[in-house]
Amino acid sequence: MSIQVVFVHGIRTSATMWRSQAEYLDARGTAWTAIDLPGHGTRMDEEFTLDEALHTIDVAVRAAADAGPVLLVGHSMGGLLCLAYTGGARRPPVAGLVAAACTSLPRGGGLAAYRLFARAVDSLPDRGLWLTRRMLAATIPVETRSDFAAGGYALDMQDTALRSLAALDIATAVRRIDVPLWFVNGQYDQLRLNEPLFRRLAPRAEFVIVPRTTHLVTAMRPRIFNAVLQLAMATIEHSAAS
Repeated sequence: MSIQVVFVHGIRTSATMWRSQAEYLDARGTAWTAIDLPGHGTRMDEEFTLDEALHTIDVAVRAAADAGPVLLVGHSMGGLLCLAYTGGARRPPVAGLVAAACTSLPRGGGLAAYRLFARAVDSLPDRGLWLTRRMLAATIPVETRSDFAAGGYALDMQDTALRSLAALDIATAVRRIDVPLWFVNGQYDQLRLNEPLFRRLAPRAEFVIVPRTTHLVTAMRPRIFNAVLQLAMATIEHSAAS
């Protein structure tokens, strides 16, 4: 049975953010699924709730698990949701997890500051999209620059989603995870805030720090991120064969 990869996007964006990874997996003949969370992408008209977000991940994982071992991959909010899901009491059929740009607990002053910043940007002309485009142009290669916006930006759900994340007990979930786990962070990612804590919570996890990148590590250095996927898949394949 071949490895199945399930991708979970970050806040505001959609399944389209994984285009570079999808092209890489297609080239090597690996099956993959990229979901849209409620309130995002093709589901923009829905309300975001944690229950529905976790249910969406569960449906995708269980469908993929019928065909082979599942590598779950999440970025930012998607990474936090994947940590909560994989470390949940139900012990879902996940063979490995790559959690990118999410080593920060979504609670307290840090979350409050991020929500204030997001609201301030949203209050700008054009809801700050001009600023987003300029930041992407300054940091993201041309070939991946449009991937985050291709499915639309879920601006209306942003604060709801951020507020909802405070209900997740990420620390407990990370302690429970007993499958191979990789954390991938950009060198200058603001969400590396609690990285030392995550290293203590998951002493067997591997931490990959990608030089000269920020939060959008999947698009800034897609070849390096794809190499992490290759490492994760090879690890799962070795475990399945032994």
